[in-house]
Amino acid sequence: MKVALIGASGFVGTAILKELVQRGHQVTAIVRHPEKVAQAENATAVKADALNADEVAEAVKGNEAVISAYNAGWSNPDLYNDFMKGSEAIQRGVKKAGLKRLIVVGGAGSLFISEGVQLVDTPDFPADWKPGALGARDYLNALKKEQELDWTFLSPAIEMHPGTSGERKGNYRVGSDSPVFDENGKSVISVEDLAGAVVDELEKPKHIRQRFTVAY
Repeated sequence: MKVALIGASGFVGTAILKELVQRGHQVTAIVRHPEKVAQAENATAVKADALNADEVAEAVKGNEAVISAYNAGWSNPDLYNDFMKGSEAIQRGVKKAGLKRLIVVGGAGSLFISEGVQLVDTPDFPADWKPGALGARDYLNALKKEQELDWTFLSPAIEMHPGTSGERKGNYRVGSDSPVFDENGKSVISVEDLAGAVVDELEKPKHIRQRFTVAY
């Protein structure tokens, strides 16, 4: 497929780009700094500002689907507002370009750990992560009102880390609005297996206008 990937040079975006390329998809890698994108024969780096819907529309034009791994930057003092603005601009840009398919990688903070209680609202949730987690939760609530796009929102496991030798399993379990826990009570996924779940959803959609989560 011809796929536009927004945020292709970030932690999650880099893993998704690698997965897309390995599976033979033609990727338009949309970033602020094209020089940071890993070189690949079937990937083209394109500079665009995710906060500008017109730039997004121009960058994604001609693709069949858009994957957003947009992150406003964990050290950004205005992380919440920039995440909301960027996510909404991406959504508008995708529609302006005439595309239908949008897959958004969000956070785990909006997952429900008990009846009516989301992870981000628990006392032990790290303060440094809270602005980004709240942004992802509020954007998911906004995205649920979207009627034109065939959107999907993917929340990773509570713990996500780079894969190491033997850590990439090539499989995962799927949940909806609550974390998936293993036999040790852990909700864990490697970023490589998360990327695999993103591209699986791209190739064989199972969660149109839904949120889902993955973990081992």
